[in-house]
Amino acid sequence: MTGYPDDHARTLKDLAELEERSRPMPTEVSTRVRTAFRRYHLATLTGLEADFDRARAYVNALVTELGPREDLCLLQAQIEGRYHRLDLIEEVLQACPSLAQRAEGRSVQADIDFQEGRYQAAREALEQLVAEREAWDDLARLAHWKSEMGERDEADALLERAEDQLSAKEMRSYAWLELRRGALALSRGDLPRTRFHYERASSAFPGYWRTDTHLVELLIEEQQDDAAVILMRDVVARAPKPELQQALGDILVCVGRAEEAAPFFQAAEQAYLSSVAAGGVHYYHHLSDYYGGWAGRPVEAAEYAQKDLVLRDNYTTQSALAWCHLQAGQIKDGILQIQRALDSGAQVAGIHRTAAKLFEAAGYNAQAKEHQDRAAALSPHPRRFHMHH
Repeated sequence: MTGYPDDHARTLKDLAELEERSRPMPTEVSTRVRTAFRRYHLATLTGLEADFDRARAYVNALVTELGPREDLCLLQAQIEGRYHRLDLIEEVLQACPSLAQRAEGRSVQADIDFQEGRYQAAREALEQLVAEREAWDDLARLAHWKSEMGERDEADALLERAEDQLSAKEMRSYAWLELRRGALALSRGDLPRTRFHYERASSAFPGYWRTDTHLVELLIEEQQDDAAVILMRDVVARAPKPELQQALGDILVCVGRAEEAAPFFQAAEQAYLSSVAAGGVHYYHHLSDYYGGWAGRPVEAAEYAQKDLVLRDNYTTQSALAWCHLQAGQIKDGILQIQRALDSGAQVAGIHRTAAKLFEAAGYNAQAKEHQDRAAALSPHPRRFHMHH
């Protein structure tokens, strides 16, 4: 069975062969387009910013030279989504109207709508797409919508339907869907079912660091703290991403080994700030989370949370900013943002927990109790640790 190591090695081999083939004919289009797709595939495998940067530069150069081809513009949109540049994705769709009309382009637009707080528009678009073509990725998008809005049974059923659309060659996608189903089970506190799905993901696409980050989260909930730390250290060694370094620091604090966490936090912060200094925006929410947590710098946390909200104004960024305002003692501002998140209709326990703390701080005890109860109903088994996946 092909797993992460084999896929990674094969992708590197393909890229080397494509680059060798392009040397005598540097303007040969089909080879360069395939190179663009393989560069993107490598980046999605490793998750490393350097690999995404190389893929982005290569694709952008091709589009500049060849014009707004549908295949390359779709690739552009997918890459910019990773960078949280919704404005650039919209520019891509405007530059390639034929892509915007295709199902793939409409899926991208649905993602933008959801990220920018147009939840109903996103749902309607996804339901229409699913009715038209029953594609696995659209089913997964609709499942995400339903899970966030409290329709968890429907979300799991959609993910199961999505799995049915995959061929035997698409085991990485199957593993990703199993991780989503496991995360749904974990949100309900069903640890045995969570492990069932995570182990299926691991069997489908062995050796994948993303699967292991989910397993780490589960190990902590199972009180297997030492095993969680060992596995997370291994993940960071294989995928030295700053968000994973921060997660390792958070885990060490969670399990009572805070004295070991500082080097990982420092490495993560340095990488985040270097990215921001270079014009990057996709680490705003990580900086907000870091400064609002272990670092104890709530004012700076709120500044980055506000920047993130400007990029994508939705219940997630609204709730994050509300939490930062709470930490900074800015209760009135916090209530303003958490009310916006509540008005979205999202059924996320963390939103209600933040609301409860803010209303309690403001002296609105009845409202605080209401949101405490709602958080408990959504997540009957409070989790020790939550990782950003």
